Amino acid sequence: MNETMVCAVGNVATQPVYRELASGASARFRLAVTTRYWDREKSTWTDGHTNFFTVWANRQLATNTAASLNVGDPVVVQGRLKVRTEVREGQSWTSADVDAVSIGHDLARGTSAFRRTKLGETAAVGVGAPQQPEPSWETPPAEPTAQQRPEPAVVT
Repeated sequence: MNETMVCAVGNVATQPVYRELASGASARFRLAVTTRYWDREKSTWTDGHTNFFTVWANRQLATNTAASLNVGDPVVVQGRLKVRTEVREGQSWTSADVDAVSIGHDLARGTSAFRRTKLGETAAVGVGAPQQPEPSWETPPAEPTAQQRPEPAVVT
């Protein structure tokens, strides 16, 4: 009830990682959100600080996220903000996660082709395919091949 809902507009910073868990499908990726401001002295737009969020998607949203998003895609993410602080090797780390309710391409910055999935239908993601290793969150991995990326279910 008293959750912090956020809407973040940014770019996909890492290729989505898809997993089939006992509780259902799960996907996550890093989202880069950079502020921009008008620099009056230079009369130009300037990039400000970049915030990074780990976006988590579950169930059908996870399947569609893995099938639809690539590194660099401009997206709009709506969900519950979860800020965590932990101590690792004596250092305090703070991370901001978004438990996504909705994810979509930012149509203010490009076009997208939407394909509706049937109710209750899940794409055959990862069926018979070996689990992929975790990507490095610091540098984006190479573009995945067609066998590695799930295809969204299509209504005929």
